[in-house]
Amino acid sequence: MKSKKDLKEEYKFKKFKIGVFQIRNTINNKIYIDSSVNIDAIFNRHRLQLNFGSHPNNLLQNEWIEFGEEKFVFETLAEITQNETEEKDYNKEAKQLAEMYIEELKPFEEKGYNKK
Repeated sequence: MKSKKDLKEEYKFKKFKIGVFQIRNTINNKIYIDSSVNIDAIFNRHRLQLNFGSHPNNLLQNEWIEFGEEKFVFETLAEITQNETEEKDYNKEAKQLAEMYIEELKPFEEKGYNKK
């Protein structure tokens, strides 16, 4: 069995899926776009917040309640490949990429849940 110190060391070097994602309502095709340095964890966080009724986006929360969890899908739009030899601010890079997607897809008002 690995020690706590060994597990912490392994975690430091673990590669997470970084990129841009969307939560899509399959009834009306509205989308919510955002980015994360750990897409798997952010999917879990959003799902948990939505299921507990505590998501910060009221419109998304209301439609989650109205249509039900099974009418929403979590999708990765773009993934950023990590370079092991280069120090980068992946959070900043992911946010910039998300802004490009938001600018292109315009997920506002009748098209989505993002705020202008």
